[in-house]
Amino acid sequence: MGIRINVAVTDASGTLMAFLRMPGAFLHSIDIAIDKAYTAASFGFPTSQWGGVIGDDELLRIGLNQRARLVLFGGGLPVVEGDERIGGIGVSGGSAEQDEVCAAAGLAALGLA
Repeated sequence: MGIRINVAVTDASGTLMAFLRMPGAFLHSIDIAIDKAYTAASFGFPTSQWGGVIGDDELLRIGLNQRARLVLFGGGLPVVEGDERIGGIGVSGGSAEQDEVCAAAGLAALGLA
């Protein structure tokens, strides 16, 4: 894809378990990747689905945007093994769509997709 990414993996509680930064990846994307993994682990669905969850509820959108560490755009996926959510993976450095593709590729490499 020609992008440089930061990748974070959390356990089911959202605690950071692993992190990798490609050389030259955006520095601000470090925390974004960690927070995407945290959000996906804590809610159990992809961060890209927040738009559908919020819908037209403007007060909910405003309120959720005030929550620290909550990411409402793509790039975070829950890590599920069997029927159990065991963590989250967050990627940041490309577009939200590119980040989600990279996160899915990471899960696939582990046989979890």
